[in-house]
Amino acid sequence: MATNRTFTMIKPDATAAGHTGKIIDRIIGAGFTIKAMKWTQLSKEEAQAFYAVHAGRPFYRELVEYMSSAPIVAAILEKDNAVADFRDLIGATNPAEAAPGTIRADFAESIAANAVHGSDSDENALIEGKFHFSASDIA
Repeated sequence: MATNRTFTMIKPDATAAGHTGKIIDRIIGAGFTIKAMKWTQLSKEEAQAFYAVHAGRPFYRELVEYMSSAPIVAAILEKDNAVADFRDLIGATNPAEAAPGTIRADFAESIAANAVHGSDSDENALIEGKFHFSASDIA
């Protein structure tokens, strides 16, 4: 059964380019309610832990460096069918393949610097949200 919450991060490329407000406006405009949000910068160790599932992959080191290079905005979002609807809103990982009007089509620089992270399952949304927020942080 689909849950009503998902997790997102506005990534370093988008925060550095000044797109944070525009992306948040898109999220709210698409009917999501923000249940928790914070501006933070991941340490290298935090980025390694968050992306530990990719530790054996060739892009892991570059991903950790990138995600700890500048601030991010972490958020828990709520809406019916949150995970699937958010994945539709952000578009394909490769911005060149993302549908027009999606967040990645409009704000991403590349496959690696693709503006936003969106949980790929209800289970991961819960895990990723708990990584960044305690229960008392969530409305």
